[in-house]
Amino acid sequence: MSPDVILIVDDNSDNLELALAILSGHGYELRTAVDAKAALELMQTVLPKLILLDIQLPGIDGLQLARQLKADPRTQHIPILAVTAYAMKGDEQRARAAGCDGYLTKPINKRELRAAVAGYMQRQTPTSEHDS
Repeated sequence: MSPDVILIVDDNSDNLELALAILSGHGYELRTAVDAKAALELMQTVLPKLILLDIQLPGIDGLQLARQLKADPRTQHIPILAVTAYAMKGDEQRARAAGCDGYLTKPINKRELRAAVAGYMQRQTPTSEHDS
């Protein structure tokens, strides 16, 4: 049986390294992508159980990627947790409207990220009960 895969999509190497450091050692298989194109390519061979998605990505932004994933029957069931520096009024609503199931702001709070990820990884179906 393969471990639970989490895909972390962020174009900032420092943010990727931080997320990897926070989530390492918890039994997850962590995969990374630096943009939407790389994420979509990876998902041709591996379907993650959870996606941590930065909103501000080069090319296709995170909101566009979330919409695309939620429109695809193959990936629509995968929970998407937006992890973003966008923290202005209305940003969370835009993320949720695009299909994100949860929303956390940067800088990353280690405890909040671990708790949110654990919650999503324990669920069999996505819900929107976690609010930051």
